[in-house]
Amino acid sequence: MEELVQNPLVDAFEALGVREPRLYHDPEAAVERITELYDAAIGRLNEAFQRFARGQRPDGPIDACYPYVGVRLEPDELNLDGRLAYGVLHDPGFYGTTLTRPSLFADYYRTQLGILMANHRVPVVVGTSTRPIPLPFAIEDMMTEVSRERAHEVQYLFPMPDLSMTDDAIANGTWRGGHKECGPLALFTAERVDYSLHRLHHYTGTQPEFFQRFVLLTNYQRYVEHFIDHARGEIAQGSEYDRFVQPGNAVMVNSRLRSEGDTGRPVRHLPQMPAYHLTRPDGRGVTMINIGVGPSNARTITDHVAVLRPHCWLMLGHCAGLRRSQRLGDYVLAHGYVREDHVLDQELPPSVPVAPIAEVQMALQEAVVNVTGLKGFDVKTRMRTGTVATTANRNWELRYDELFERLNQSRAIAVDMESATIAANGFRFRVPYGTLLCVSDKPLHGELKLRGAANQFYRERINQHLLIGLEAIRILRDQGPDRLHSRKLRSFDEPAFR
Repeated sequence: MEELVQNPLVDAFEALGVREPRLYHDPEAAVERITELYDAAIGRLNEAFQRFARGQRPDGPIDACYPYVGVRLEPDELNLDGRLAYGVLHDPGFYGTTLTRPSLFADYYRTQLGILMANHRVPVVVGTSTRPIPLPFAIEDMMTEVSRERAHEVQYLFPMPDLSMTDDAIANGTWRGGHKECGPLALFTAERVDYSLHRLHHYTGTQPEFFQRFVLLTNYQRYVEHFIDHARGEIAQGSEYDRFVQPGNAVMVNSRLRSEGDTGRPVRHLPQMPAYHLTRPDGRGVTMINIGVGPSNARTITDHVAVLRPHCWLMLGHCAGLRRSQRLGDYVLAHGYVREDHVLDQELPPSVPVAPIAEVQMALQEAVVNVTGLKGFDVKTRMRTGTVATTANRNWELRYDELFERLNQSRAIAVDMESATIAANGFRFRVPYGTLLCVSDKPLHGELKLRGAANQFYRERINQHLLIGLEAIRILRDQGPDRLHSRKLRSFDEPAFR
C-alpha cells in the first residue's frame, strides 16, 4: 500500500535527489509504481524524438529518467541470519538502485523486494532517479526515422549512453561509494542492464524476453541441431513447454498451452552466437546458446546473460583428454579450473579460487547415471571428475613442451577453451555454474581429432551428452532454485538482490 502522507524517510530520499518519492509496504504496489514511472518516461522520450523526426527540436532537457527504489535500515532492523544467501543487508544505512524494463523484470523485482521487505520488516521508497534513459535503449531503430543530414544532432539533443556510469564495479566487488552515496541494492544499474539487453539481441538473434532461467552453453553446432529436434518434439507432443524460439524471433507454439499461432521464420544467416529457447510459462525453461570456440565469446555472452539473473548456466562441449585411461566419448565433470585464458584477470584476479557448486555437481552426476544407465563403480568407466584447464590458444598442442609441466602439476584431466571462463563469470556474477565435457581427442597421446574419427564420435555421443544436460536441468528445477543460489557465491559486502 502506498503512503501519500509526508514521511521522514521520504524526505530523506528526496534530499538524496530522488524525485517524487513514495513509501510502499507492498512489493506488488511498488512494482506497479515502478512500471508507471518507467512507461511515462519512455513515452515522453519517444514523443520528443517523434517531434524531432518531424523537424521540431526539443526546447530543453527531456524529463525521462530511470525509476529508483531505495531502502533505509536502522541498526535494530538488521537481520544477520547466516543461513540467508540473498535478500538481506548487513549494515545500517541507505541503499538503492535504478531499474529498467519492468515488463521484463516485474516478477524478479517483485520477488526481490518482497524478500528484502520480509527479512528486514521495512518499507521501500520508489521514485524517479537523476539518471536519464539513453535514447538508443528506448528506441532501437531510431536512426531509420531521421534524415542523414540531421543524424548528427541526435547525440547533442537527446540522452546517450554514458559509459563512465556503466561498469561492473558492484559485481566485481570494487565499488566504493562517496560519503553521501547510497549503497547498491543490485549488482547492475539500469544502464548496465539495458546495455546488455541490446547486446543479447545483437549476438543471439533473439529478444531478451525469450531467454529462460536455465541456460546451456555449447561450442559446437551439432549440439544445437539435436536441441532443435528435441524442442520440436516437445512442442509437438509435450505439455510442459509452450514455445520454441529460434534466431530471428521465429516462434513455434504448443497449441495445447497457447492460443496464438506460430510467428516469424528462422533467419538464413545465423548471428555470431545464436540462441534457441524452449520456453515454459514460468520462465524456467531452457535456453541453448552456441557460443562458438574460445574464451572471448564465452566471456562476452555471459557478461550479458548475467543481467537476466538466470538460475544456472551449464557448459556442454568438447575437450581434449589428458589421461591415457580416458577414451574418446568419455565425460569430464569439472570440479576445478586452471584459468590459462586470462580474459577475466582484470575483473577476477587469478588468485581467486572458482569453487564448484555442490548442487550442480550432484545434479550432473545424477543425470549421467539416469541417462547412461551406469551405476555405482561403473560410472567411473564413462566419467571422470577433475580439473579442466582453459586456454585461449586454439593450437595449444603446438606448445607441448611448455604446457606439459604446467598441466601435469595442476592435475588437469582435460583442456578446452571456454569452461573456466564461464565458471569464473558465474562466480563473478553470482550465477550457479557447472561443466560437463566430452573427450573428443587426446593430442598428448597421439589421438588427434581427425575427420573420420570425429564424425563417428559425434554420431555416438552428442545426443546423449545433450540429454544429460537437459536431465541435469530437470533435476535442478525440481529441487527448486533457492537451493542453487549458494552463500559461497556471495561476498561479505553484498547487494540484497539476487
